[in-house]
Amino acid sequence: MNLLTRYLAKEIYLSVLMVFAALLMLFELLDLINQMNEMGDTGYHMGYVLLFVLLTAPNHVYELFPVAVLIGTIFALVQMAANSELTVYRASGVSLKQMINALLRIGLPFMVACFVVGEFIAPPSQHLAQQIKLKAKNTNVSLSEFRSGVWVKDEGSFVNVKNVLPDTTLLGVSIYQFDERYHLRSITAADRASYQRGQSWELSGVRQTKFSETGARVNQLGTMEWRSSLSPNIFTVLLIEPEQMSAWSLYQYIRHLDDNKQKTARYEIAMWNKLAYPFAVLVMMMLALPFSSYHRREGGVSSKIFLGVVLGLGFHFSGKLFANLGALKEWWPVFSATAMIWLFLGLALTMLWRTERR
Repeated sequence: MNLLTRYLAKEIYLSVLMVFAALLMLFELLDLINQMNEMGDTGYHMGYVLLFVLLTAPNHVYELFPVAVLIGTIFALVQMAANSELTVYRASGVSLKQMINALLRIGLPFMVACFVVGEFIAPPSQHLAQQIKLKAKNTNVSLSEFRSGVWVKDEGSFVNVKNVLPDTTLLGVSIYQFDERYHLRSITAADRASYQRGQSWELSGVRQTKFSETGARVNQLGTMEWRSSLSPNIFTVLLIEPEQMSAWSLYQYIRHLDDNKQKTARYEIAMWNKLAYPFAVLVMMMLALPFSSYHRREGGVSSKIFLGVVLGLGFHFSGKLFANLGALKEWWPVFSATAMIWLFLGLALTMLWRTERR
């Protein structure tokens, strides 16, 4: 059995790498064409475009993991079945359970690699790509949740931010501070806010209005320290989509939203999806196993690969659709994030059961 596992691993790893290369080149080409359409009179020239496309590659690798593993495994198994190699293995006494165990052992490195790429490589790479693009185009992030910018609750204050620079410097900051009885105590308006350390921001171009029982008093200040639970990581959400963030960053942002009694559904779904997504790789390995039952009357290798592509893309897009529906309908986040994984696991077990009965 160890010999079979090593041979299977060699064939599957080579096939998956080939599929990864083909899919990644396709997605990178589409990204290149899309980014070239944004080139203009600004500093966003071909060098920056190529760098942006290169930095977004890890995110594509992460998203394509289940699809590439499914197609690559199907290709390897069907080729072995066509050469009667799997028939020899089964005839020599290898059971279906042993085959499943072998595939799961082979899939473990894929699962670990998927988690590492999605948690530690893709998010910072995607963030850096967005920063480089914004700096090259000499633009900032426009916060368009409302006409006045974005509003964030920070303990006893409400904070309004008009724009964010790629280095998370805040522009057009207004801080409305209330007391325990929700009476407005002060309004602090600043042109810029730069993060220092230890939950501290440096405000510049400050105009502060304080309210008391005797009236209002306005002060013009050059700079001012602002102690806040808001951090640059919170505003990183504005640069990249929640689905492209790490699970740890999502957890921190969810805590911030929860502490301020704000909706967290979309970010909870994204976090649970990050944690569950690597297990989809093992599900795809199991889903590929029924394709090893090779019969020429059912079509050749190309038909099996085509069906694998359809299933893989179906998993990819239906997962995104279900997550968006879950955020819209406020379904249980764990269910919204893992529903497609459980559905495809059920499909894999059903196909295996039918294959064994024949």
